[in-house]
Amino acid sequence: MLVPFAVVTLIWGSTWFVIRDQVANVPVSWSVTYRFLVAGTGMAILALIRRERLTLDARGWAFAAAIGVTQFVLNFNFVYRAEEHITSGVVAVVFALLLVPNAILARLFLGQRMGVQLIAGSAVAMAGIVLLFLHEARLSPGGPQQALLGIGLTLTAVMSASVSNVLQATETAKRYPMIPTLAAAMLIGAAIDAVIAFALSGPPVIDPRLEYIGGTLYLGLLGSTLTFPLYYGVVRAIGPARAAYSSVIIPVIAMLISTLLEGYRWTPLAVTGAALAGTGLVVALRARKPAR
Repeated sequence: MLVPFAVVTLIWGSTWFVIRDQVANVPVSWSVTYRFLVAGTGMAILALIRRERLTLDARGWAFAAAIGVTQFVLNFNFVYRAEEHITSGVVAVVFALLLVPNAILARLFLGQRMGVQLIAGSAVAMAGIVLLFLHEARLSPGGPQQALLGIGLTLTAVMSASVSNVLQATETAKRYPMIPTLAAAMLIGAAIDAVIAFALSGPPVIDPRLEYIGGTLYLGLLGSTLTFPLYYGVVRAIGPARAAYSSVIIPVIAMLISTLLEGYRWTPLAVTGAALAGTGLVVALRARKPAR
């Protein structure tokens, strides 16, 4: 499991900053559409290379649609919009709380127990997020409203992603091949993203800059086609709560990039908040493997 964790962590740690450029000149939903059109096409080609059939039965298509809506529509539309209000590093730190709803939903729907250590660590991490919010509220040009909106959008994305994570740990998910199902989910998601984009922003808008085109390919192929099968494979193997291990390291990478390239300003409040969030997640993740 170490190799998938390492690959996912390194790539997803960098994608937060790339997303920042994606929302600069193109309506959010169109950027999300392009990403998953690229990702879904790449996933379909990968399935064909592996000689896996792209056909699913009715239940399989319904499952793919559920993943498409929760992960590739709701999650990413909210994440991209969050980066219009707060820095990419802060979005990554807040998203690290994915562990909390993953553990709660796994308890409710998969019967996996939540230990006291996991609950205590999650509470500490939440306290850290509160301090980061206070820091953002003080320094954000838009004031507390912008910071609250950005963090609120991120938390909504977290809940959407968590539903998708738990779906991947169900017996239904294990009945269908990973790559073809993800190809269907991404392309369904891209189609819905396009409808939303057209409704909210009108006809497609494209940024011709090489940075934007390259960023879209990076997010689509490396940040999605490569990483999602690896991450969901871990989710199916060890459960959604444990799979969130990567959420501890990803924000560290994202915050370093944000500091270097976005000019993120560290204050004692921000340092304390980030430290509490990281410490709480480490404490939670050191809890024993959830039992049924």
